[in-house]
Amino acid sequence: MTGFLIEKFNVELNKMNDLLEKNGNFLKIIIGTLVTIGIIMIYSASYMYSKEVHGSSLYYMWKQVIFALVSLVGAFIVSKSKYQFWFKNSIYLNGLVCGLLVLTFIPGLGVTAKGANRWLNFGGVTLQPGEFAKYTTMILSFYVFEFFEKMTMKERVKNIGCLLLTFVLLINQPDFGTFFICSCAVMFACFLSNFPRKIFYSLLGGGSIIAIALMLSQPYRVKRLTTFLDPWANSKGSGFQIIQSWIGFANGGFLGKGVGNSLEKLFFLPEAHNDFIFSVVGEEFGFIGVVFLVSLFIAFIFMGFKVALMMKDRVSSLLTSGVVFIIGIQVVLNMGVVLGLLPTKGLNLPFISSGGSSLFANFIGIGLIFSCLNRQIESRSNLS
Repeated sequence: MTGFLIEKFNVELNKMNDLLEKNGNFLKIIIGTLVTIGIIMIYSASYMYSKEVHGSSLYYMWKQVIFALVSLVGAFIVSKSKYQFWFKNSIYLNGLVCGLLVLTFIPGLGVTAKGANRWLNFGGVTLQPGEFAKYTTMILSFYVFEFFEKMTMKERVKNIGCLLLTFVLLINQPDFGTFFICSCAVMFACFLSNFPRKIFYSLLGGGSIIAIALMLSQPYRVKRLTTFLDPWANSKGSGFQIIQSWIGFANGGFLGKGVGNSLEKLFFLPEAHNDFIFSVVGEEFGFIGVVFLVSLFIAFIFMGFKVALMMKDRVSSLLTSGVVFIIGIQVVLNMGVVLGLLPTKGLNLPFISSGGSSLFANFIGIGLIFSCLNRQIESRSNLS
């Protein structure tokens, strides 16, 4: 009887491992497809601009290919590590990112563009620390809220202080988009963790008030809100970008104009290969292409949360959920902006838009998912 139960238990473990591996492979296929589409669309959206500015129509495409390869190596390394390491040392990881954020304010290291200090320049290679802050704040938040009641007052002050420092630095860059995503990540972590509900709802209410106050504190943010409500009121100024985006989608129709045939990318649509690349997808591949791309992201989010729910270890489940949430909310915000459903903000489309820091940070997040998944498979295999 005992032997029968043990055999049945082993069969169930093997089934669970097979299902985890199958879902993990499905995630890899989705991510690989998204990155491939991204490289194709970056070339299509940038070849004229790239030729004009850099002298080569392939500049941004090859740049993204190199970033993708480097990011893949980074994700592979993280996937082979123990996720417990990243979780237990989250305060140091976030502290490191805070240090990089501080460097953006130092002349010579920091790069100022469009009135913001968001980038670092290391020998011609630019880095945007805010992209990594999205993940370090998420991991640290899970650590703080999951063990909040077990921490001493000194530990609470140290960890929460490190979190708050990140937000202070982001808002002073200023980078309100990353600030907002990090805030959402903190609330998400707080909601899922073993944290007192009463305090959570108080934090949610207080955080919402602070966010609204920050949005209204600067004239350019107020202008973005008013432009979002009626872009035609200043069609040649603040409303120009969103109107051009709408024209791109309208030109695409149902089947699109064909890859490479977008007109809006020809110096009409600003940031065509970056923040507004979704509009180029709409123009060149039409409604069908838009639905396909949205479906890929929905499949990624669904499968990501499904994998998280299959984790038998709570920490791995939380971390997997956090990574999926951060990528998912960036997708929603970017598409919402490009479709004119949300106020304009400089947020790129994960895996699709041009940008090395974003791609590398998101791949590190993917590596963390597979670190959790691999450890789960190993632990179940050891049990059997």
